Amino acid sequence: MEHTRDSNNSPLCPSARPEMANSVAFAVVVGTVEEPRLAHLAEPQPVTDELLALAEPVTPTEIFRFAATCAQKKCQHFDGSNCRLAQRIVEGLPTVVEALPPCQIRSSCRWWQQEGKAACMRCPQIVTDTYAYSEQLRQAADPSIYVTEKAAS
Repeated sequence: MEHTRDSNNSPLCPSARPEMANSVAFAVVVGTVEEPRLAHLAEPQPVTDELLALAEPVTPTEIFRFAATCAQKKCQHFDGSNCRLAQRIVEGLPTVVEALPPCQIRSSCRWWQQEGKAACMRCPQIVTDTYAYSEQLRQAADPSIYVTEKAAS
């Protein structure tokens, strides 16, 4: 079952938060803190308390990638027609895979619809919440909006 657009035929944001309406987990973060990669799930999983608990003791967005209906004008990354986050990722980050990943949300993904293969070749390095941002990732993420620095111990 490929996850498709919502009832309003809106595209999915592949950088959604789990608390967003109709959110699904579509990948698990693997790799290292310095070089995270995604392992795509065979089927997107609805967000449940049980799914979120699997991430403990860290936040679910450090372990899972979520997709939900694109918030469009309600999102600070949306310029009225395009997702600037997807654009910055394509322009500022290197590719990290040689072939398209086996993504179950691709056909309805805003990043795919807007940037095509270029977004998919960079997507596996994106983690919604991380504390090990490279300078390239900081610039792509727009740190004034999303980057959270871990307090020095």
